[in-house]
Amino acid sequence: MQEWNPELYRQFEDERTRPAQALLARIPLATADNIADLGCGPGNSTALLVERFTEARVTGVDTSPSMLASARARLPGCEFIEQDMASWRPALAQDIVFANASLQWVGGHLQLLPRLMGQLVAGGVLAVQMPNNREEPSHRAMREVASRAKWRGRIPDAAFSRVGILSVADYYDLLAPLAAGVDIWQTRYYHVMPSLAAIAVWLRATGLRPFLDPLTPAERDSFLDDYLQAIAPAYPPRADGRVLLAFPRLFIVARR
Repeated sequence: MQEWNPELYRQFEDERTRPAQALLARIPLATADNIADLGCGPGNSTALLVERFTEARVTGVDTSPSMLASARARLPGCEFIEQDMASWRPALAQDIVFANASLQWVGGHLQLLPRLMGQLVAGGVLAVQMPNNREEPSHRAMREVASRAKWRGRIPDAAFSRVGILSVADYYDLLAPLAAGVDIWQTRYYHVMPSLAAIAVWLRATGLRPFLDPLTPAERDSFLDDYLQAIAPAYPPRADGRVLLAFPRLFIVARR
């Protein structure tokens, strides 16, 4: 895929940061020495960690140079490293491994999450939030539009096979034998969007990227036109003309 766009991602920063705030609020630690923010993006979640754990050494990890550059400009006192989360192994055991809206881009959760638990000190916390919206109209429409004859051969099969997250029960069974306690829940957010087109703007920074990146600029515009027509029945304007975007998310806080 093409390089991530921090400015596009940050257009809905308040909405993207709300789940990180909810995840952070459930971490049962008063202090921490070492914290890793996996998939830190432009540093919005990292800033929350720095604000709460003022004495901690907070390290952001991401694969995107542009996202890391944005994060460094925002938080010059933090360390940010370019590395794949799947191969990340810190030199020091961590008090908190925080992954907000990032692990859904990484496969092999049956191996990945136990390995992340293994990077914690005794009593440390793995805190994870992942969008659980693959079957929402916003995401089903991506696959439906891309499967049309018009786009056949233009969009690779990999775009259709975004990593699927496990069920709540599967994550609990995976982590419970490794943890002193597992707090797991789902929240369905309803984001008030100014228009139907704003949904596409939101998703261009994330879920739509694998579908749009292989296309030319003109083709992207055409694909987005088809996409907006496909999602319109599921997101009608409300009484004030705005649109509600339902966005379910899965949260896990596991203490070693």
